[in-house]
Amino acid sequence: MNAVDGTDRAGAHNDAEPPSLLTIILDTNPHAWSLLADSLPLSQAIANLLVFINAHLAINHANKVAVVASHSERAEWLYPTPTQPGQEAADLNGTFEPEGNGTSGGVNGNLGGPVKPLDDANKYRPFAQLEHALLSNLRKLMDTTTVDAISSVPSTMMAGALTRALAYISKQTAAHPGATANSHFNYSDPSSIAGGNDLSANNGSGSATLGLTTRILIVSVSGDLADKYIEIMNSIFACQRLGISIDVLKLAGDTVFLQQAADTTGGIYMSLDANSRAGFLQYLMFAYLPDQTARNHLIVPGEQEGVDFRAACFCHKRVIDIGYVCSICLSIFCEPLADGNCLLCGSHLTMTNFGQRPAVIPKKKKKKKKTLEGSVGSPSSGHATPIPG
Repeated sequence: MNAVDGTDRAGAHNDAEPPSLLTIILDTNPHAWSLLADSLPLSQAIANLLVFINAHLAINHANKVAVVASHSERAEWLYPTPTQPGQEAADLNGTFEPEGNGTSGGVNGNLGGPVKPLDDANKYRPFAQLEHALLSNLRKLMDTTTVDAISSVPSTMMAGALTRALAYISKQTAAHPGATANSHFNYSDPSSIAGGNDLSANNGSGSATLGLTTRILIVSVSGDLADKYIEIMNSIFACQRLGISIDVLKLAGDTVFLQQAADTTGGIYMSLDANSRAGFLQYLMFAYLPDQTARNHLIVPGEQEGVDFRAACFCHKRVIDIGYVCSICLSIFCEPLADGNCLLCGSHLTMTNFGQRPAVIPKKKKKKKKTLEGSVGSPSSGHATPIPG
């Protein structure tokens, strides 16, 4: 009867899929995108990325998204737009109005356009607000980038973007209704995990609230990340600790450290060449749209074999195959230290047997038994060995 009169509808919402927070780190290095202008321009990549974000939000009304730009000299938020001093948030989708008039100024006032997008009956309002905020912030980021900044820092600030993404995920997970007011994540406790599909009890009322699943998608076009090896690896280990998977879609550049990030956190890694970049949207929709809950029932694509586990030395930032490791802080060096002191922890390291060849003990030769003269069968005995008839 409970199923007929609908008295069990209060607990029916627990059978739904948990909400998902997708944090996208977009590599906006102008130097790297200029090299991909023939196969995949930045404008086309942004248009395809917006379609992918809208599909993620359309799957579940409780899904959330955040976009961080990993630029040449800094990492900036593209969505949601951060609140500036003297401004008030109009809503939670990243569009803001200034305190004075509501037509110009604010975060995007220097662009000469309104902060809020115009109402369009042919477009879903959350999609329009997200598109306007992301494009406005990206245009502002590109306009404020100077030639000196690009020439001085040819790489990208991937470490800073990962740090911002982790801070935002921790804040959203703590503010989710699935997390009770008295629950705080203990980063030293292995059983305390941010995100995931764990069910949190709702103050002993007998019902449970689905937790927030979190993941990070990195769209990378730059290489040479060895300069920030320590910061990137610390962010990767933090994601592994918190149960946050890192998906990587590599369009160009070196693949060493981001491939290790996807393998360590259980994410999907795919690298596109010049011929497959035309299907950028198809790879996003079919490979990276399913969240962790759906991937348990799917065949996950990606390169699961052939992971390059090489590390970068802490002294010269070079990717090496064989190096020297500090026994105290596990720092990696490509060559022996001159003064014997570790560059990170300052411990004095000794290498007493370095450069010496190992001592090889020669094997004892076995002496062969000599045959006695005059014995049967010997050539000098004069007697032939009898052959059985």
